[in-house]
Amino acid sequence: MFFKRLRPAILSLGVAALCIGSFTPASAQDNQAAFFKGKTVRIVVGYGPGGGYDIYARMIAPYLEKELGATVIVENQPGAGGLNALNRLFIQKPQDGTSMMLVNGTAAALGQLLEQSNVRYDLAKVGQLGIVSAAPWMWLAGEKSPFKTPAEAVKMTQPIRWGGAGLTDGLSDGASITCEALQIKGSSDVVLALGRGEVDSMYISDSSSNNYVKGGQAIAMAAMSRQRSKLFPDVPTIYESVQLTKEGEWWVDFRAAVDDIGRMLVTAPEVPAARLQFMQQAVEKALTNPQLIAEGEKSQRYVDYVSAEQTSKLVNRVIADITPEQKKQVQEVVLKKYH
Repeated sequence: MFFKRLRPAILSLGVAALCIGSFTPASAQDNQAAFFKGKTVRIVVGYGPGGGYDIYARMIAPYLEKELGATVIVENQPGAGGLNALNRLFIQKPQDGTSMMLVNGTAAALGQLLEQSNVRYDLAKVGQLGIVSAAPWMWLAGEKSPFKTPAEAVKMTQPIRWGGAGLTDGLSDGASITCEALQIKGSSDVVLALGRGEVDSMYISDSSSNNYVKGGQAIAMAAMSRQRSKLFPDVPTIYESVQLTKEGEWWVDFRAAVDDIGRMLVTAPEVPAARLQFMQQAVEKALTNPQLIAEGEKSQRYVDYVSAEQTSKLVNRVIADITPEQKKQVQEVVLKKYH
């Protein structure tokens, strides 16, 4: 299967990447450390203060500060779901490594795949620093929904009403792909309250799902992946819930591969190679720090580091390795078929 889960391979190949990095001459590392000393490095967040990305960025900033030897600050640049900030990072000058961004990789990859008019970046060309965290997205049903399991949803004869805020907001495109994978009738609309029964379902990140479920507004029906969510360990995956066709598996695995890009750290595309490597090593040390991992677990802000090398492979699988016909099908399903 083209879009199979990559975590085991990521772990093993990450070790190889570490070995390669260890051969960097000490003098070159000293030069890069000298460059960052006394400088200010920005972590750009494409959303306002107080949200999940902002919280993650502020949590990891002190650890990056220690490893880079620079002052690290978080700068919020809300707009277009973070895509405007990513565009600015991609074209900014100078591209010296003093700016990085915590990107919603799922939204950024979809924006590029769907050829949105406001996309000016190329995820295959940015300076990859690694993934901070990624988790399965969830399929929720409202308390008043006429179904409470995926098996029941598949049997529905009337269209399922999905919550969403735009064609490519994560919620709506996930809903459309779920409908295509399971061959069920559905339609997406502006996001409405599950608790009031105005929509039947939502396709949403597990962290946001946690808020709905804890608030009694929804039931978590399935993790839309081959792996269960850490936040919902007792909720089955979609593979455990229904029998999927081969084509259905492709759609689920494709969307899960997009979700796997998760919260990714990137820098500008033309940062000098030696400096980029220094940044990658600093990010790795910061994100594998047991103290940071423990801090994240306390607030359920899990840190699940993926190396820069493997992040690039994940991005290429979604952006470059998809065939023109598959890309056309994704655009048809997400942008037209269920709207």
